[in-house]
Amino acid sequence: MLDASVRLAPVSEPDAPRPVSPDELGFERIVYDKSPPRATITLNRPEVLNAFDFRMLRELARACEDASWDDEIKVVVVTGTGRAFCVGADLKAWGADLLDNPGEYWKWFGAFKDMHDRLREIGKPTVARVNGIAVGGGNELQMACDLAVMVDDAFIRHVGPEHGSVPAGGATQWLPIFVGDRRAREILLLCDEIPARQAEEWGLVNRAVPASELDAAVDYYVERLAVKLPQTIRYTKQQLNWWRDISWHETVGHARDWLALSMLGDEAKGAIRGFLEKD
Repeated sequence: MLDASVRLAPVSEPDAPRPVSPDELGFERIVYDKSPPRATITLNRPEVLNAFDFRMLRELARACEDASWDDEIKVVVVTGTGRAFCVGADLKAWGADLLDNPGEYWKWFGAFKDMHDRLREIGKPTVARVNGIAVGGGNELQMACDLAVMVDDAFIRHVGPEHGSVPAGGATQWLPIFVGDRRAREILLLCDEIPARQAEEWGLVNRAVPASELDAAVDYYVERLAVKLPQTIRYTKQQLNWWRDISWHETVGHARDWLALSMLGDEAKGAIRGFLEKD
């Protein structure tokens, strides 16, 4: 039995679904700002092109949770710091830990999945402010948002088949919905860069604009969305998510296990080692 005289450390979990000030959350990998009716979540690891590490994924999930609880927040904007929106997983930081360790990968993918679920199920409109390149998981992140505005000098790309990772964290599930089956196969199998204007033409983003017009375009969407009836727009979003949700939930658990086990295979290990050995 625990000695009642022993003082335990404070529990960081909330007692109720109540929003708090961003300052209280102590984020280190993201910047979370609330200026009602907008909340902005900014990936803030520009030195690695805003690549995900484990803590960033956890912070993204917690920020989405807080925004979903805040009735003053009507729209959530997701963006990045620097010249990239996001380039997916930070293999330089943790890739070596995954080799021959499927259990570790399984845990990491769980944090990735939880982040996506928190974002997709946030209950209010989300806008991706794609300020730079979006590669791999970065494109999956912007696809998880409802709308997306992208700078016109950036590109979208998937590189999983070149780096030993099946892009099944949203790309295999959602790209056919966004751009059609043939174009989805072209994007994922060829691993070519998709310029922003082409991404707009294909329906992968809503608008591609010059950098000088990016904020105005995002503001336009935020202002239009913020005045909509919150319960009605929430359920409209829920219905619109049906295709995304069914493709995600039917595949992501299997993908998590398969990708974890692939860390035992020579192909994935060789690709990751090759990536880690690059300067």
